[in-house]
Amino acid sequence: MENKLYAAIDNRKVAIIGAGFVGASIAYSLTIRDLASEIVLVDIEKEKAKGEALDIQHGIAYMGTSSVRAGDYSDCKNCDLIIITAGRNRRIGEDRLDMIEDNIITMRDVVNEISKYYTHGAIMVVSNPVDILTYKCAEWLGLPNGKVFGTGCVLDTSRLVRSIANYTNLNTEVIKCNIVGEHGTTQFPVWSRLSIAGVPMDEYCENVGLPWGDEQKDALYNQVLNMGATIIKAKGKTHYGIATCVCSLADAVLNQRLTVAPVTSPLQGEYGISDVALSLPSIVGVNGVEHRLEEHWLKSERDKLDVSAQKLIETLERLKGF
Repeated sequence: MENKLYAAIDNRKVAIIGAGFVGASIAYSLTIRDLASEIVLVDIEKEKAKGEALDIQHGIAYMGTSSVRAGDYSDCKNCDLIIITAGRNRRIGEDRLDMIEDNIITMRDVVNEISKYYTHGAIMVVSNPVDILTYKCAEWLGLPNGKVFGTGCVLDTSRLVRSIANYTNLNTEVIKCNIVGEHGTTQFPVWSRLSIAGVPMDEYCENVGLPWGDEQKDALYNQVLNMGATIIKAKGKTHYGIATCVCSLADAVLNQRLTVAPVTSPLQGEYGISDVALSLPSIVGVNGVEHRLEEHWLKSERDKLDVSAQKLIETLERLKGF
């Protein structure tokens, strides 16, 4: 039994569709973490994919033993995880939904190719606008509920936790809070669930003498909301942050190490919402999203989720025919 377990672990295979900055950074991060025995980079620019794979593969062996190579869509066969990063990046001043006309076409092409070779495994969408593309990818592939999911608000949540850690001068590990809804302008933090080592935030701040109210919440949230645009303005793109977030989710899928994260997936009636993909705290495991959690939120938070859902539903309506 033990030998069979090790054999299963040693044969984990990941395909990454898109070998741009995000895809290559993800491949590098997966290698450093030793999360897969085989990582295949698939890109329309085959020489670029080959170069990225060689560069990663030539690192010091004890920093990662994965086999990293360039391949094609046929390598999606027998993958435990397929990660889709294909599509253009957000430009300075753009909303993520501004990318939809270009990236929906790219996603359609990617899905057409994956479907020819897909056998099993979860599919993680990273490309933006991630909520729309996750929903359409799941619709087109017709896989079981949760098998296709997107990174959603995981990076936004990570940025918020970092900002709260800076404000409280605490380690990020003790801070629990999620950003949910659209990965975009209608996302919002679930402040009512924010806690420090299990202690509600307002109670903690009262104990240590830190101000905590709407002023502090707005300042922290605005940092997060503008962070992506700030990084893009400074360096042209973001890729390291999302790569580490993908690694955390890949660990949950590949090692069957269940985790809870605010990823996006098509809702099936949670909070009375369906026919749209949104980020909610979800249990992520070998089958992708194993379960979406319905927490006890304030009415104002529920209302914000409805606004976020309606915005994305209207966008999906405009896309009918693709």
